[in-house]
This record gives sequence, structure tokens and C-alpha cells, in this order.
Amino acid sequence: MAKVFLDTNYFIDAIHRKPERQILDSLEGHIICISPLSLHIYCYTYKIKIPNKKVASQKEKFQLIDFSKIVVERSLDGPTTDFEDNVQLNSAAEAECDLFLTNDKKLLNLKFFGKTKIVDIL
Repeated sequence: MAKVFLDTNYFIDAIHRKPERQILDSLEGHIICISPLSLHIYCYTYKIKIPNKKVASQKEKFQLIDFSKIVVERSLDGPTTDFEDNVQLNSAAEAECDLFLTNDKKLLNLKFFGKTKIVDIL
């Protein structure tokens, strides 16, 4: 069992774009982590009004990683020039995740962030 962090694009795919079961079934048996920022981006992008029962039930499928002052400070230092990407990477590292799932080519080129391996498929 691995601790797997979903980048925002993977998270949104898992709950909105692709059939939910397809991605979540592939992650069965793993601890699935996300940043609260991913929930924010999802709700903002799709103009979801809160409270929303579907979002509340979807959230329960994931372990939320604290969006802390430490994550913000580290994200302001990199490793990329994109703050949101840095928040995702630093959140995964802070949570000691084994894998970071993303479709972002720029992040995939990093291959690792700390001990966290960056991949596009399990």
C-alpha cells in the first residue's frame, strides 16, 4: 500500500471528468491524499455552490493534507515558478507521500520531489 498524492488535474479527473470509479478503482488499497487547494480549484472552476452534498461525499474519499504556513513558505521558494504546483509538491512531501500522480509534463520531468516519485500512472 502506497501513500499517493493526486495533483489537482488527477483529483478533478477522479471526481468530475472521467468515470469516477475508473481512477478510484485503480487506487484501491492505497491512501489517497489531496491538498485543500485542489478542492478550492475544483469548486471555483466549476462554480459549485456550497454547501454541496456531492462535494462533501467526494471529499470523504481522500485524506486532506494540511495547507500550513510551512507549505506556503516552502512553496514560495520553488521548486517551480508556479506557486500552485509548488503547493501541491510541497504538500505531498510534507505528508511523506510515496507517489505524486499528475498529467503535468513539467512536473513529470522532475521525476522526484524529495522522496516523492512523480508519475502519470500507477
